[in-house]
Amino acid sequence: MEAATTHHQAEPPARKRVLDLLARATRTDMETVFNALVTKPNHERLRGPETGLVMVRGRMGGGGAAFNLGEATVTRATIRFTDGTVGHSYRLGTDKRAAELAAIFDALWQQDSTHQLVEDKLLKPVEEKLSAEQTKRAAQTAATKVEFFTMVRGED
Repeated sequence: MEAATTHHQAEPPARKRVLDLLARATRTDMETVFNALVTKPNHERLRGPETGLVMVRGRMGGGGAAFNLGEATVTRATIRFTDGTVGHSYRLGTDKRAAELAAIFDALWQQDSTHQLVEDKLLKPVEEKLSAEQTKRAAQTAATKVEFFTMVRGED
């Protein structure tokens, strides 16, 4: 089995960005792009999609001792295309179809022939939507900001 050209695998920061965006993309966004594909990729499931719990750990301040904050439900999937390209996904929640779609798009992103399509049709729009949400949240937070100042009276 010959692997497809996947020059993007040597870029860990870029791959981290892709996996993060796929974890945060809505199922609707992914279904829309997947349904628009001219040819659907053939794949086999290597793992899952399966749902389980992960322990969320926290830290007080920047350097405090770690503590268990609680559990979160996560669904993961791993798929392999017939050419050997492997895609992974981990997503909060129990949506198995979304986890499988995210793994498919991870594998498509790694291939030269579909890399740009995934970037333009799915990742960039998700990135823009998340950025707009963050800007809106920052504006709402700024509106509640309280300015404190000290007034000096007399000889105090």
